[in-house]
Amino acid sequence: MDLPVTDSGVDQKFESLNDGAPLFHCNLFDSEVLHKIGQILLPGLATACVDNTSGDLFKSPASVAVDIRKEMVDYLVQRSESFVAESLIEEGSPYVPTSDHPIDIISDFVADFASSKQNLFSRISGWLLSENREDKIDDFVQEMESSGFWLMERRLAISQTLLKNIDFKAIFHCKMNFNTAEDLTEHNNLCSFRSMNCTNEGCRASFCAMHMEKHDLICPFKILPCEQKCSESITRREMDRHCITLCPMKIVNCPFYHVGCQSSIPHCTTKQHCSEFLQSHLLYILQVIHKEAPVEDLKYRVEQLKQVSSSIEQLSEAQDVRSLTRIVKELDAKIGPLEKCSRSSGGEDHTDSAVVSTHVAEETESREQSSQETSGASPNHKAELSNS
Repeated sequence: MDLPVTDSGVDQKFESLNDGAPLFHCNLFDSEVLHKIGQILLPGLATACVDNTSGDLFKSPASVAVDIRKEMVDYLVQRSESFVAESLIEEGSPYVPTSDHPIDIISDFVADFASSKQNLFSRISGWLLSENREDKIDDFVQEMESSGFWLMERRLAISQTLLKNIDFKAIFHCKMNFNTAEDLTEHNNLCSFRSMNCTNEGCRASFCAMHMEKHDLICPFKILPCEQKCSESITRREMDRHCITLCPMKIVNCPFYHVGCQSSIPHCTTKQHCSEFLQSHLLYILQVIHKEAPVEDLKYRVEQLKQVSSSIEQLSEAQDVRSLTRIVKELDAKIGPLEKCSRSSGGEDHTDSAVVSTHVAEETESREQSSQETSGASPNHKAELSNS
């Protein structure tokens, strides 16, 4: 059965509700809340129609949609009109809402109406828990949308009435009234519920003026300075990708991380870091080349490498393990085998110290022998001197 497109019965219902209303009143609402209420109505109607005709061979959801829609609208209007009084009933009443937000309140109204339309088969057959039921409801929603049975424009008109009825504190709609059309027009240009479009290039979001700051904080198209303080400006939605992949200030491991340098540095400072920490990087490379060599010996070899003519600039240019290893091996071969002697803490070579000590000992012994020969001391005297 084809679904009728007309909403004349519903329109007449809401035309009658507007009788006696002020001539010039602000008719602006929180567009986000209003749209979400409109989205609730169609699945609610589909649920009521499917559950009402389940197990019936002679009826389909489409065959009862017109009548059930009218019943649903009447029910929702009646519930919304009595909402203020119902909210004062003692706790435990089935009419007390579980939330004070309009979307939750109207969702409860819609769920209550859909439950009231279940037939006997739906109640006793386990149909309400079946996946087939959910599929039929989704299919019927799509059928109504494609046929234009209950257009969003019509649902938004109903949503305005429902929202106005339950929003007695005027949190989600404007309640201002005016004596002239000029006053109303002037107010509409300033009303916090007026609709606005996002000015960020590429964003098509529309929202109330009161939500402009809230949207600005989350708009994916807003251009922001880089979070890592580089010179670029990037849209919010591209910020993460930029910071991880393209940003010159992204944090990376030192190129010599795998041989021992544990530094984490901004990518753009890699060259500077390699130059400043050349000595430690050289030591890491030498420790890989000469695995068994003592650290002091390797430190001495680092100084030798740095003293090789014109090697400093060549070493500084190497900014990865492979390049520096190749250069070190070439220079290492020119210098010759690694010396087994270590450098002392005072900066003198242990070999030099040993030579000096031996020389001093020999010189002292020579002086003693010369003195003995000059004095002509007897062997017994020498023995006494020795014993003393």
